[in-house]
Amino acid sequence: MASLLEAIEIKRKMLFEFENAPYYCMDADVSSPSARGAQTLVRLKMRNMLTNAVFEKTFKAGEKFKEPDMVTVPASYLYSDGDGSHFLDQESFETLTLTEGMVGNALDFLVEGAMLQLHKYNGNPIGLTLPQFVELDVVETEPATRGDSSSGSSAKPAKLETGLEIRVPLFMKVGEKVKVSTETRDFAGRA
Repeated sequence: MASLLEAIEIKRKMLFEFENAPYYCMDADVSSPSARGAQTLVRLKMRNMLTNAVFEKTFKAGEKFKEPDMVTVPASYLYSDGDGSHFLDQESFETLTLTEGMVGNALDFLVEGAMLQLHKYNGNPIGLTLPQFVELDVVETEPATRGDSSSGSSAKPAKLETGLEIRVPLFMKVGEKVKVSTETRDFAGRA
């Protein structure tokens, strides 16, 4: 049996179950009343882990929530097709499929074999977490010309193997690997 959490115990970055769905607490604010006998209230900013919807809701301090049956497993990206994106669970070696909505813009960073963390709720995949940085090949960029750096711009556009376009330093060439931040979508260094 899953343990129960009281609303007042829920803190930022915690997971809890509400109305049969897993939620991630983005922010928690406790307001204690000044009147005697009044109830302490907890205002939570929360994200539904199934739909990614974000909203705020106020609960009484004593309301109870179950801990969700959530696990994170290592997985590798296989391919995408009309059915969704397919991943190999590195623990059970089963193929798991995520819909386009669950994957979001993560495909901009995924090449075959890329390792990531897959989230499962009640045994079913619901989302993923990318590593902080990924290494991708430059497939298209202008060659640097002498005197480019004098114009004040020290970056040029480059297209990567996944189709993602970023700005890279002038010295980067087609075929080189770059390190890209999955959070900011920016060049983070040579790989």
